[in-house]
Amino acid sequence: MLDHIFLTVHDLPRSIAFYEAVLPTLGITVRHNYDGADNHPDLKGFGANGRIFFWLRKGDPAPDAVHMGFVANSEAKVKTAHAAAIRAGAQSLHAPGPQLHYDPRYFAAQVRDPDGYSLEFVYKDWQH
Repeated sequence: MLDHIFLTVHDLPRSIAFYEAVLPTLGITVRHNYDGADNHPDLKGFGANGRIFFWLRKGDPAPDAVHMGFVANSEAKVKTAHAAAIRAGAQSLHAPGPQLHYDPRYFAAQVRDPDGYSLEFVYKDWQH
């Protein structure tokens, strides 16, 4: 299981604004700033349920190296997250819909964030 991920972004304020507009639609509502020390970079964190697990740091992005799938609790949440991302400046890669090539219960949407990272909002209905 993963505990956290660091995403390196070019324009930290732009990325903070983007993720602050998108992640709350998925229940990721906590923001935390870590002021780096001893050669550790400043980090801008996002989380939920008492955990900060998604961190941004300034640097040279590597969008081809990372794809992130965020859990959505329903098909409606996938649609809401996708719409919020587009409003916040993302490029749509795949509109919300079934991903039957993965599994008949897989519903998702994909976008590129302002640095070109591929983000996916995923709902898997394992009860059907």
